[in-house]
Formats: sequence, structure tokens, C-alpha cells
Amino acid sequence: MSDYTQFIDNVKKKTGIDLSLYKEAQMKRRLTSLYEKRKCRDFTEYFELIRSDRSMMDEFLDRMTINVSEFYRNGQRWEVLDKKIIPQLLKQSKTLKCWSAACSTGEEPYSMSMVLSNHMPLREVSILATDLDQGVIEKAKVGLYPDRSLKEVPADVKKKYFTQEGQFYQVKEEVKRSVTFKKHNLLEDSYGSGFDLIVCRNVMIYFTEEAKDQIYSNFAKALKPGGILFVGSTEQIFSPDRYGLESEDTFFYKKL
Repeated sequence: MSDYTQFIDNVKKKTGIDLSLYKEAQMKRRLTSLYEKRKCRDFTEYFELIRSDRSMMDEFLDRMTINVSEFYRNGQRWEVLDKKIIPQLLKQSKTLKCWSAACSTGEEPYSMSMVLSNHMPLREVSILATDLDQGVIEKAKVGLYPDRSLKEVPADVKKKYFTQEGQFYQVKEEVKRSVTFKKHNLLEDSYGSGFDLIVCRNVMIYFTEEAKDQIYSNFAKALKPGGILFVGSTEQIFSPDRYGLESEDTFFYKKL
């Protein structure tokens, strides 16, 4: 057994996270650079370090989860969500159960909240936002972002829902109150049910085909009939029917 295979096994026992479901070349490269930075000789030595040092474990989890996000990422898709998808969902139900999965530092669920506020009072908006990494969840709860994260935010939305603080922008409390953050592992934990809208973007590219298949199946089960899954711009599902989904628009899939 290679030291990396043993490392995967040890990490799964310690954290419940199964690294074998992530693309090996990418994950190995990322973690090798991390253990070299920490002056470890191999994965065996590195596991001993993260096992015995909480800050090193936090750093490992942070590196393992890719946290690159911004508000209204790929703006045209958010316009489709606003103008087409949400009005369609509201014809089925007056209140919407929404989930931002693998939400990273919060830009995505807060964007969802702002878009939904075009269709209902913000006090009626309720979004579940989850991520594997407790560290990014804590950052998301603070809701403070650099200017570059807001480059696609419409000017009126920026004015209405953000307060500028020096070089940063603070999400207003009324938006923060509409989002509930929780820790969740897409590969291990249960998914819940009855969702009208699930948004999971720009994370599937890091998973193996086996893991993607498992996650898409679970998302489909978690949606109510007519519910929508919104995926990232590099994550088109080529055979949505195998999950009981059909294409509703580019990167939007409806449960049959």
C-alpha cells in the first residue's frame, strides 16, 4: 500500500472524508505542496502532523476544499434564474425551499437571497447553505467581502444590500438573516427532501465520475417534482434522464 493510499484510509477514519472520491492527480498535487510547505517527507509524516495539531488539520481541510467564489458568478445564468426559473417555481408553490450546496464563503447563497428578494419580501426568503469546511462557513456568516467578489453584482443590488467598509463590502443583516449555514459532506451526509431549488456550482469538477454520479442521484432525490438543480458553467449533465431530470435551460435541470 502506498503512503498516499494509507493517508486516504487514515483521513477517512479520522474525519469521515473519503479522498478517493476526488480526482487523484489534482488532490495529490495540492496536498504534496502542502506537506512540503510543512517540511514533511511524505504522506505518513503529514498525517501524524494533522492528527496531532488542530491548526494543521484546519489548514488541510481548507486546502482540500476549493474556495473560489464570487457574487452572481456567470451573471447571465443568474438572470435566467431571476427571470425564468424562480417565476416558474412560484407558480407551483408560494414559498420556496432552497439549498446552496458547497456554498464556500457565502457569495452564492447571498446571491440567491438577493435574487429571490425580487419576487418576495426578504423576510420570507429562507435558504439552507452548506459546506464541508467549517472555516469557510464561519467566514460566510461574517459576510464581509473584497471588492473583486462583487464585480458582477448589479449596481442597484450593491447599493441596496451592501455597506462599504474601506476596501470591503459588508452584506446587510437582512440578507444574512435569510441564510442558515450548516456543515455538510456531499459524499457522506443525508440530503433532506422537498427542495424547490438546489444550487451547486463549480465544485463537481473536483470529483471522480463515480462521486458525481452519486451526488447527482442524491440531488435528484432531494428535489420535489418540478424542482430545479442549477449547476456550474463547466458542469453540464449530458444524460440528465438517468437521474430523473430534464434540461430546463443551459445548466438548469428540472426533476420529472
